[in-house]
Amino acid sequence: MKAYLDEIGSPMGQIDFATDEAGSFLGLRFREGRRSLSLEKELERAGFDLVARNAWTFMYATGAREQLVGYFAGERRLFDLPVARKGSDFEEAVWEEISCIPFGETRTYGQVAETIGGTGDAQEVGKACAANPVLLVVPCHRVVGADGSLKGYADGLPLKARLLAFEKENQKPLFAQGIPETSPDPVG
Repeated sequence: MKAYLDEIGSPMGQIDFATDEAGSFLGLRFREGRRSLSLEKELERAGFDLVARNAWTFMYATGAREQLVGYFAGERRLFDLPVARKGSDFEEAVWEEISCIPFGETRTYGQVAETIGGTGDAQEVGKACAANPVLLVVPCHRVVGADGSLKGYADGLPLKARLLAFEKENQKPLFAQGIPETSPDPVG
């Protein structure tokens, strides 16, 4: 299977991401992050044939690129492209639950464990977060310790703190353009 590599600039620095031919996310890494393997090395290790940025990449990664740019422009709060890489049943359950945490909000590792039916404890949820191949898209940065403190993040706690601050600063409502703030009197 081919992995189409692309990158964007963001307030968090350069981001590398990859999609498959359907445009589904395969991986995402912050270059300033602390993961030991680059996205390219991780995908190679998983058996993907890498296609560097070219016309094919542009075609297959356009949706992902647009959604990432929209997120950092404050125009998008969630991602609606599928994630192509799979984890264990437990990891998938954790990632699905984490994807439901609203923009700018947090949940604790214990709350996530409880919500998915108590099938794991907070530490197991943390391990599933660490295995997340598409940081930001599956927003594991929104999961915090029981006391609200920042605990673990695959690309480092400073980046987790910056992402949470970015979302807090951009929590203003997203209004549709062209809709008046008050409705005209229908009787009137």
